[in-house]
Amino acid sequence: MDRLPLRTLGACAALLVGLVVGPTFASGPAAWLLTLSVTAALALLSWLLLDWWSLRKLARWVAAGDGRDAPRGAGPVGELGYRIERAMRALGAITQAEQRRLAQFLQAIEASPNGVLLLDAQDHIQWLNHVAAQHFGLDGLRDREQRITNLVRAPAFVEHLQSGDIDEPVSFPSPHGEALLQVLVRRYGEDSKLVLSQDITERERSDTMRRDFVANVSHEIRSPLTVLSGFVETLSTLPLTEVERERVLTLMRQQTQRMQNLVTDLLALARIEGAPRPPADAWVDVAALLQHVENDARASDHGQHQLSVDADGGGAAVNGDESELFSAVWNLCSNALRYTPAGGSVRVAYVRRADGGAEFSVSDSGVGIAKEHIPRLTERFYRVDSSRSRETGGTGLGLAIVKHVVQRHGGTLQVDSQPGKGSTFRIVLPAHRVRDAQPLPAPATVVS
Repeated sequence: MDRLPLRTLGACAALLVGLVVGPTFASGPAAWLLTLSVTAALALLSWLLLDWWSLRKLARWVAAGDGRDAPRGAGPVGELGYRIERAMRALGAITQAEQRRLAQFLQAIEASPNGVLLLDAQDHIQWLNHVAAQHFGLDGLRDREQRITNLVRAPAFVEHLQSGDIDEPVSFPSPHGEALLQVLVRRYGEDSKLVLSQDITERERSDTMRRDFVANVSHEIRSPLTVLSGFVETLSTLPLTEVERERVLTLMRQQTQRMQNLVTDLLALARIEGAPRPPADAWVDVAALLQHVENDARASDHGQHQLSVDADGGGAAVNGDESELFSAVWNLCSNALRYTPAGGSVRVAYVRRADGGAEFSVSDSGVGIAKEHIPRLTERFYRVDSSRSRETGGTGLGLAIVKHVVQRHGGTLQVDSQPGKGSTFRIVLPAHRVRDAQPLPAPATVVS
């Protein structure tokens, strides 16, 4: 029942009570005056009781906060309940919107490739994303409110955080030693700290490789240049016999050829690294490729080795760049000839594999390679025997070229070798890059 009828009923009840009570205690004008006083007092009391009851219901509704509609009614209490309900709904909508924004913000931080960690003024962990947890070896839930220096004990990090001079980043190994971290600390708010971490292992490795590459190239070029400079000075200052002069010129040609080979391999490596992926519709005839390798091998070998080239299944083709595939197979064949003593055997072969793929293999009966050297063979300028490599004209880049070619064609390079028993290098290509000979078209039917 609505509050307005309740108040009307209360007023009527007060009037009836007044009409009964007034004549009972007085008569005449005094009775009427008493009746009006009692009626007014009772009416006011009923209004106050109803407002108190309405306020009590409103207070219970506010305390419950269960999302139900506010108690309805007329008068100031009903209007107050309506306004409170509307304000609470507006506040709830604002709160939900802010919660969505906060959730989106936290999701964006979680998606960051960098670690993000928030510290209070006492360096207690307030929040961190999963990348920071991985970097520092922390638990995102268990370690909150813990002091960061009690959990991350890397001396460089602790000293950096406590020094107060945090404008520059600091680098140190991760707690498990798996990565090299670079950490940047920034202050915000009332002496709170934002800690950003980044895994720079690959960057540092690339920088190291770049520095080593420049140093190796400089060393490789400086050696023949020093020899050439000495010979030029010898030719210009000393009287030489014809035999001595011819010997000096021969050595100069060898050093010049060495530098030319180095520059050629460097340019080939740069071209392969910077070229687009091999086209998907380019197919290379295996027999023609191996014939090209055999011709160059026999021309450079001058019959010093027993060379054989076998192709399983004539007409087979592989998908990829012809010049790159030739460069890879030729480098393996050239290495085999270089490190196999005269009279030894070198075999180049192409075979299909049981998984549908194929492999180019180069086997030799040469000196072989110790097990500890095999993982580093494809590093630039890495040599098992530096003196022997230079004597035979190697640049130290051949297997690096092979590795890049194989990776660009989606394959793998496999090495089997034992000292004194020779080596076998295999370029393994996946099945989707191999196809057998295309069937010949059926002869046209002659209609007479």
